[in-house]
Amino acid sequence: MDEKDKELITKALGCIKDRLKFRNIDVLIRPGVFVADNQLPFPDELAAQLITRPFSSMTGLGIGIASLSINTTRIRHPNIQFSELTPKPIKIPFHSSLFLTKLPTNEPKTLTLRPSSVSESSVSSSIGAESLDDVDDDPTAELSYLDPETDPESITEWELDFCSRPILDIRGKKIWELVACDSSLSLQYTKYFPNNVINSVTLKDAIVSICDELDVPLPDKVRFFRSQMQTIITKACKELGIKPIPSKRCLSLLLWLGERYETVYTRHPGFQKGSKPLLALDNPFPMDLPDSLYGEKWAFVQLPFSDVKRELLSQEKSFAFGATLDLDLLGIEMDDETLIPGLAVASSRARPLAAWMNGLEVCSVEADLARANLVLSVGISTCYVYASYKKSSVTTSEAEAWEAAKKASGGLHFLAIQDTLDSDNCVGFWLLLDLPPSPV
Repeated sequence: MDEKDKELITKALGCIKDRLKFRNIDVLIRPGVFVADNQLPFPDELAAQLITRPFSSMTGLGIGIASLSINTTRIRHPNIQFSELTPKPIKIPFHSSLFLTKLPTNEPKTLTLRPSSVSESSVSSSIGAESLDDVDDDPTAELSYLDPETDPESITEWELDFCSRPILDIRGKKIWELVACDSSLSLQYTKYFPNNVINSVTLKDAIVSICDELDVPLPDKVRFFRSQMQTIITKACKELGIKPIPSKRCLSLLLWLGERYETVYTRHPGFQKGSKPLLALDNPFPMDLPDSLYGEKWAFVQLPFSDVKRELLSQEKSFAFGATLDLDLLGIEMDDETLIPGLAVASSRARPLAAWMNGLEVCSVEADLARANLVLSVGISTCYVYASYKKSSVTTSEAEAWEAAKKASGGLHFLAIQDTLDSDNCVGFWLLLDLPPSPV
């Protein structure tokens, strides 16, 4: 990063005169007001016009590019022996050792491997004299795992996906798979299904089977992120007395699916390269914000990563409104001084506002540069126009800088609700993460 880039970044992050005392540290702000007519005036007292550069050059001044990948020590990979009766998968070269972990040998009672006839493919390969040791694990096997150090009664919320995979069975039809876990990946379960048994009864029976196999109670809540499966999942859950929650905050599940795509699906003998997901994720158009969610003022703000972690710890102790992320599981690596971008919202009714927000499964906040507004994503496929501003070269550059800061922090950002913008405390704090869509 050259001196010119540093100068530009400094201008982009330091040109605003107004400052906000947020959690006892100075952060940059851009005050604004929520309005219904999408005309949001901004004060004109700017020290300089924001100048932005591609986020790939933003590697200094506390904006180091974040490294984001799932902590693979939490992932279990089946290691099984093949027999003459079990077709050996085709060995597909896979050059990244990042995701490959060995299963500890002292956990035989917590891991069940089930060879699956459903996932056998019409594609076959000869075992011959090739050593079976060349294959680390069987991509056709299914997984049933519970961390032996975890109290089964403590696992009260699951994340679940029930969808087709880019894999063909012996009939040439796409295989379906149930993948279930908890947010800490202490529970991990996978099972393949043929496409002609996909219904709520099958799913309900499978959920009961998970509990029986792993000796865990039925969960209180199940989160899922595919709107197309909402009817089946909701029906199965309600018949078992489980609360279904449509939400894209299935971060552990989404990251695990990405890891399975790299290490399992692509190595399956029936894998179909280039196959598009049967159930693509929605890209909804933003709606008007409900009256109950309106704030009075908002500001772009930033916090050092160290202060974000302290805020999360404070929230967990005080049981405040909001939501956290398992930073260890996400494998986020960044310096404590790295600035994490966020949005601060002030309201004279901050506590009721935070309470309403708490039931929405808040996923992310995005600056829509073309429409000059902020988009709040909640649930699975719901987006709201959260705030608007008067479009100008200055405000556009500032929004670009905020989005660039999000990319530089690996998509990590936050939403804070306060009584006033100069308050020392938050009534609600949500740590959010932009994730790429699931490859399956």
